[in-house]
Amino acid sequence: MSTMRNIDRVIDPFPAYARMRVDNPVFYDPQTHHWNVFRYEDVQRVLSDYETFSSQFAGDPNDPTQPFAASMITTDPPKHRELRSLVTQAFTPRAVEALTPRIEQIVREHLDQARGKPVFDVIADLAVPLPVIVIAEMLGIPAADRGKFKTWSDQGVSRANVAGEFNYAAFTENSTAIIEMGGYFFTMIEQRKTQPGDDLISALVQAEVDGRKLETIELLGFCLLLLVAGNETTTNLIGNAMLTFAERPEDWQRLRKDPALLQPAIEEVLRFRSPVQSMFRVAKPGAEIGGTQLPDGARMVAWIGSANHDEAQFPAADTFQLDRTPNRHLAFGQGIHFCLGAPLARLEARIALTQMLERMRTIRLAPGTQIQRVPSTLVYGLESLPLEVEEG
Repeated sequence: MSTMRNIDRVIDPFPAYARMRVDNPVFYDPQTHHWNVFRYEDVQRVLSDYETFSSQFAGDPNDPTQPFAASMITTDPPKHRELRSLVTQAFTPRAVEALTPRIEQIVREHLDQARGKPVFDVIADLAVPLPVIVIAEMLGIPAADRGKFKTWSDQGVSRANVAGEFNYAAFTENSTAIIEMGGYFFTMIEQRKTQPGDDLISALVQAEVDGRKLETIELLGFCLLLLVAGNETTTNLIGNAMLTFAERPEDWQRLRKDPALLQPAIEEVLRFRSPVQSMFRVAKPGAEIGGTQLPDGARMVAWIGSANHDEAQFPAADTFQLDRTPNRHLAFGQGIHFCLGAPLARLEARIALTQMLERMRTIRLAPGTQIQRVPSTLVYGLESLPLEVEEG
């Protein structure tokens, strides 16, 4: 493989990843000017070793027009530690678990609406609206504005991939989506400073550690990150799970008979079809990986989707094993940047899959279905997933 072009559009990129792990585990792509790593050991190190591989790959965190550059995903310690400490005051495990009854209600309502349809599109009928509603309600966004959020989220992901290449400027340019999102959240943040409500933005505004509060640009960065990452991860996790089970009807029946298998099954979906396929870093001076010396400032792509299929870490890595253990996948990252929203994504997926397992005796791809991936090197998700469902 001379470049990484088109890997974003392939429904089964894993054979290509396997070839790279053997032939080019550390690979410089002259067309994208990125250094790519594919093996589990190397990806794990690039994601976790912040002293060697920086997360400051996007813009100037002090520039008020670049809120993504001020978010946790693009900062290093000590700034990252400060931000995470403040955000975790509001975005707590207890707060996430408290969403359970509301998530159950949202799933139930959407499955009720889809009942009786000749074809159930997992993506449009459930996987897209569920996280949009959950995150919008967490942030205190009016129901009438939810449509904007999905549009902005889609633009955020699509701008991360241009002609098969990751575009670092996508996170910093004053695109229409960034301007609209930033303006919308700025207005909300200013309102919550004087008129706090029972929502996450109000809690973030009030969060304080050692007299330090989040600045407006940092609040904006978190809201934008939550919008894009929170929507895409959950949508893709649910969609990827249902595609996997539609391909393996015997596993669907095992889950119906033994619901205790659902938790390891979700972890195996996260490994087998990771919602996030790649993550980005910048090499610091003197950086080396896999025996290869890297130039200062080298743009790095850590291929999570490849690491999670590495035979050196996962026996029979290309086989979906419902009850795989251990399963130390990297789907939510590693180290200090481990995904803060992982408990929410897992909760939404567990509730959605539980209700579908209870309602749907069998599932199968609708005849003539051509599965298409969302075109992005960043995520693995589906444009649609039409299923024929036998209820009961």
